[in-house]
Amino acid sequence: MYSLLLVIIYIAFISLGLPDSLIGAGWPVMYTALHVPIAAAGMITMLIAMGTIVSSILSDRLTHRFGAGLVTAVSVLTTAIALLGFSLSQQFYMLCLLAIPYGMGAGAVDAALNNYVALHYAARHMSWLHSFWGVGAAVSPYIMGFALSSGRGWTGGYRIVGLLQIGLAAVLLLTLPLWRRASQQLPAAEKEAPSAPLHLPQIWRIPGVPFVLAAFFAYSAVEQTAGIWASSYLVQVRQVPVDTAANFASFFYLGITGGRFLSGFVADRFGDRALIRGGTILALVGIGLVALPGVPTAAALAGLIITGLGCAPIFPAIIHATPTNFGASRSQAVIGVQMAAAYLGTVFMPPLFGWLASRLGMGLFPFYLVVFAIVMLFVTERLNRVIDQVG
Repeated sequence: MYSLLLVIIYIAFISLGLPDSLIGAGWPVMYTALHVPIAAAGMITMLIAMGTIVSSILSDRLTHRFGAGLVTAVSVLTTAIALLGFSLSQQFYMLCLLAIPYGMGAGAVDAALNNYVALHYAARHMSWLHSFWGVGAAVSPYIMGFALSSGRGWTGGYRIVGLLQIGLAAVLLLTLPLWRRASQQLPAAEKEAPSAPLHLPQIWRIPGVPFVLAAFFAYSAVEQTAGIWASSYLVQVRQVPVDTAANFASFFYLGITGGRFLSGFVADRFGDRALIRGGTILALVGIGLVALPGVPTAAALAGLIITGLGCAPIFPAIIHATPTNFGASRSQAVIGVQMAAAYLGTVFMPPLFGWLASRLGMGLFPFYLVVFAIVMLFVTERLNRVIDQVG
């Protein structure tokens, strides 16, 4: 039963990754069909992120009241309905309106599932879980490409993913008794459940929480800035051909996905702290190869892949360590604000780099990454000291 539930959670995380790459894959067609500027995609992604941040913060209240299984099922259904709404939209404002429930559904299921796995499963499953998210994110551009090439248009891509999400929501609703029975086998976690959800000021005052929020913010700044701007840096600064640069930018994400799969095999042996520390140091090595002016271009390209491999274990390891660091009774509340901090880094730090690069030059790219990687290493080490002192 417990293994079956884990399979369902893995499928849910593939589903969570599916919509994330759709707008990037479909936007070259979408913006012309909707008669909006190409930069208008930023408005949609900003609204999605806002919804995700709000629902992540509220996840403690929702999960405390309704349980992880029901929150996951309803959140996936909300996302599915929003995606199907995208497939019926003919005006840009409709996409903006639907982006809010889309983001809220994604944020709630993300926080609920991360906490459930952190509480009830070994570290290797958290790494593999996030690897499966990468599978979904990698597959969705092919779904959009199929829809476009087969004459279904960009709306067809959203319709296919929306129907897949509807199917998953139905499975989740049908398996709600499985969630309840699995929870009954974990009395210790249930006994530590708080009598009431925590408010933001209460969460902030928990020793170590400011450091872990800074770690998530810094991690997202590194990952998202590298993913968005790596190709431009390689082309403009390293004079790498455009097609080669695009391939290696995608290899960065393949490095993250593959790295999370591989780290799952060693996660239980080394532990969360070692994975976070080792991953951050490896990411710094990779960024260093990208930054050094004297290294061959091939070394700089390899550095981008190494950066992705270094980033791979950090996010899942910090999440998995949350019940250990802050207690099972407070983990849902802490994970909710951790996800919100990560989304804030995702939303604001890549555009900030773009603004700085327009004034200081694209050569700033690796140094911008280094700053946030060092911040990440510093705050995670400080977190470890605080937890050791409290414990």
